[in-house]
Amino acid sequence: MKQPCVYIMANRRNGTICIGVTNQLDLRVCQHKMGVISGFTCQSKTHMLVYYEAHASIEKAIRREKQLKNWKRSWKVHLIEQLNPLWRDLYTELS
Repeated sequence: MKQPCVYIMANRRNGTICIGVTNQLDLRVCQHKMGVISGFTCQSKTHMLVYYEAHASIEKAIRREKQLKNWKRSWKVHLIEQLNPLWRDLYTELS
């Protein structure tokens, strides 16, 4: 999928979450799952795609990513649970 997206990865339900932005969501999630992205994501093993949203441009996606990163954790959890109440791994739905 080649479209600007903001995404949230988690290591388990209500566990550690991280927010990112990409032009190619399927590839980026695969990289997370393989552990090839260094830093916090790799250390915390956030390998489940639990939320994503597409945007018209990378600039809009980056603005949204920054907005979400400034949110309280409870707001982020609520956002995830509106779309994905069971915290399923949405990666399989991408193809």
